[in-house]
Amino acid sequence: MNGFVDRLLGRVPLSGVLAIVAPLLAIVFAALITSVVLVTTGSPPLETMALMAEYGVRPRTLVLTLNSATTFYLSAVAVAIGFRMNLFNIGVDGQYRLAALIAAAVGGAVALPGPLHITLIVVVAVLVGAVWSALAGILKVTRGVSEVISTIMLNAIATGLGAWLLTQWAVPVSGSNNIGTKPIPESGHFPGFELIPGTPLQVFGFIVIAALVGIGFHVLLARTRFGFDLRATGRSEPAAVASGVNVKRMVVAAMIISGAVAGLVGMPQLLGASYTYSIDFPAGLGFTGIAIALLGRNNPVGIAFGALLWAFLDNSAQILDLEAIPKEIVTIMQGTIVLSVIVAYELVHRYSQTAVQRRVGRELGETGGRETQEAKA
Repeated sequence: MNGFVDRLLGRVPLSGVLAIVAPLLAIVFAALITSVVLVTTGSPPLETMALMAEYGVRPRTLVLTLNSATTFYLSAVAVAIGFRMNLFNIGVDGQYRLAALIAAAVGGAVALPGPLHITLIVVVAVLVGAVWSALAGILKVTRGVSEVISTIMLNAIATGLGAWLLTQWAVPVSGSNNIGTKPIPESGHFPGFELIPGTPLQVFGFIVIAALVGIGFHVLLARTRFGFDLRATGRSEPAAVASGVNVKRMVVAAMIISGAVAGLVGMPQLLGASYTYSIDFPAGLGFTGIAIALLGRNNPVGIAFGALLWAFLDNSAQILDLEAIPKEIVTIMQGTIVLSVIVAYELVHRYSQTAVQRRVGRELGETGGRETQEAKA
């Protein structure tokens, strides 16, 4: 069996093995842990999971899953940009909420032709997110402040600043006791489209922008000098410095790009559903992005699958309340999946290293044996 696995690891690139084996192991392990918790709470595991699966493939739920996955994906990409350089941008949550608030206020205050109106709102969001994230990068390179600490503190500041700004710009939201920014005119709405038959609910049109962001992320990292310098700095800062990379500039640039993508996180909801920033605007998406970035191994394709899985679990869990099953079980499953993926990646990585060492040892042994035979001849 070990010989077969070794041969498999020898033929398949390590990245391919990690991408396939580790998530599968993590999902299986998470399912086992969730089953134990369900049994403990008196709920049948197989029936509960079958119920979630049946509800999750309904047309309306599928649309909600795609819409949630769109925002999750953007948030995870924003986090992943920092992760690829060993920067922990914990501030995506504050960056996207402040960006969405200011962009909504600007969008509701102007009247422009459709494409220009949408472009203005998106550009404002990107700039706000980039500037807010750049503060952490500047503090790191000028004062040595850890980006983990600074981004957490900037989250708190963004929350307070956003609450104050909302009170200054707020108007009553029609049909509720809520308050929010002035509604964005129809010219600023990003149109959705009907993708899933059987429901009039539309998929966010911003899903196309999210896909383009993922493609841009891949091209930036894999096909540009900047991406090479970014990855090199993340792997070994001394080596990057020795090769002529300006590490301080790379830190600030990476934080700016991460914040710019973070500014897009709230746009699918703002331009495709709510058209105003109110006190019930979705929060916590930045922290969800951290989990999905880890789940997807900071790879744009892996992140896409992770976002879809996370969104599917979130939306399929809604049926559990009707069946008197605590839907918090999904949170347990999500957390277990992330932890299991990290452990599984490490186990597979270590096994693959051992397999490579065995293969090299065998090859060296065979080479040495041939050389000995030739010497005797």
